[in-house]
Amino acid sequence: METTIDIRKKIHEFIDHADERILRIFNGIINAEKVEKEIEPMVPESFYKKLDVEREQHLKGESKSYTWEDVKGRLTKTYGL
Repeated sequence: METTIDIRKKIHEFIDHADERILRIFNGIINAEKVEKEIEPMVPESFYKKLDVEREQHLKGESKSYTWEDVKGRLTKTYGL
């Protein structure tokens, strides 16, 4: 199995001899990665904080919980699924 170092070396050697088309492809990949990292997450941090609080309440038995059968039964009854 190739190590990360081996892969990096292989890519560097490939790029050193690549034509313009290949270089533009690599450039597109790099730009896409850069844009992806700059995109704000769709779920706000406050949602995760609330989820953590609710999970802790559940684990301590401080909140109501349902079995999958309960949930499925309610959905079937309510929506006729």
